Amino acid sequence: MDPNIPRWVCQSCRHALHVINVDSKNDKFFSNPSCSGMEASTVQGSVMGSSQVDHSFVVLPRSTTPQPDSSHSAKVVTESFVVLPPAAASMYRSESTPEGRGSQEQVQGESPSSGLQVNDPRFNSSKILKRVFNIATSQTQVEQPICLECIRLLSDKLLEEVEDVNQDIEAYESCLQRFEMESDDVLSEADFLQEKTKIEEEERRLQVEIEEIEKQRLEANAELNEIQMKCKEFEELEERYWHEFNSFQFQLISHQEERDALLAKIEVSQAHLELLKRINVLTDAFSISHEGEFGTINNFRLGRLPKMRVEWDEINAAWGQACLLLHTMAQHFRPKFLYRIKILPMGSYPLILDNNNNAYQLFGPVNLFWSSRYDKATTLFLTCLKEFAEFANLKDQENNTPPEKCFRLPYKIENDNVGNYTITHSFNKQENWTKALKYTLCNLKWVQLWFVANSSFQPLSAHADVPVMRSSHAKQSADPRS
Repeated sequence: MDPNIPRWVCQSCRHALHVINVDSKNDKFFSNPSCSGMEASTVQGSVMGSSQVDHSFVVLPRSTTPQPDSSHSAKVVTESFVVLPPAAASMYRSESTPEGRGSQEQVQGESPSSGLQVNDPRFNSSKILKRVFNIATSQTQVEQPICLECIRLLSDKLLEEVEDVNQDIEAYESCLQRFEMESDDVLSEADFLQEKTKIEEEERRLQVEIEEIEKQRLEANAELNEIQMKCKEFEELEERYWHEFNSFQFQLISHQEERDALLAKIEVSQAHLELLKRINVLTDAFSISHEGEFGTINNFRLGRLPKMRVEWDEINAAWGQACLLLHTMAQHFRPKFLYRIKILPMGSYPLILDNNNNAYQLFGPVNLFWSSRYDKATTLFLTCLKEFAEFANLKDQENNTPPEKCFRLPYKIENDNVGNYTITHSFNKQENWTKALKYTLCNLKWVQLWFVANSSFQPLSAHADVPVMRSSHAKQSADPRS
């Protein structure tokens, strides 16, 4: 196919168009002007005589010379259609006018380098079709050429528009007829003026109502703005309230947790206090027990055996604890208890005062020269313990305690004997001396239990009455002697 030959495309769907059987009539339009004009007028008359523009078209007849090019034999179509507007046929007249000839001469004057010449039938066919399409485009305001399918769609659309226009025309004609029928009833001048006055009064009344409504609208807007401001203030107040509420809630939870912690501590303290109330100080401070043949107080053994030589320091510490316990109980019941024999607890070096305030050392080691004073101290301690036991018995009798339940010592004390064993160290077997000391601690334990059950003990004050011993014995040497 020659590339210089124009290729026609449908301007709507962009499909290729093939226009055939045009070359057979080209020579008539260019060689015979009369024929050209006649046929042009025939086409124009046929087109202009049509009542519907959308169905006007030019039929290019089948070629009478059956000599088609072999290369285009497969593309021969029986008929080709081109849509023409009412003035499309005027292009044939333009070929016979001076303007048409001028254009033809202009085409003939083109450069010889172009692919098609003026005398070439293909050039004439392309020229004619191009003119036809240009005129059709300018008249229909639709890009040409268009295929038959697109023509049908366009035709249906145009028919719908025509139908809409016809309906509008009918509506206008109906309104016009109604208006013509009502035009006979014309108001008089007086009635017109009266109606005008009434309408003006109605207008003024409506204007007043509009002004009143506008005033109410402004008042409503002002009230709305005020309400919005109050609403905003209320929202801020609410937000501040919730912040304060959350803060207070947090503080309340903290205080409740602190209160619960304090209550738990108080409960534990009360339970501990009740436990302490049931515990006497003397019971915990002075633990009297025994360890084999030895009596013990606070784990200090009191006594000596040939096979178990207890150090004098431990014996002195045990005597010091026993003296402190007996002195504390006796001091608590003064002045009811006649504290005739005084005990001076001085740690591991206690002293015992007789009725004449003579002091005797109750600590060792004991030798031949000091044994009598040591024996006197142990005897005085045993006498003091006996006197306190008798005071406990009298106290039970005063409280109407049955005789069989009144306090008695488990081991009887007579002078320097306790449970038939002498407590003196001189000229005494160590086994007997140790057993006497064990019985003494046992009696002291019984006195301690009676004291705990019959008194609410409080520690001694700093102003407790302390006996004064003679000056001649105040500075006696406490150095140990073998």
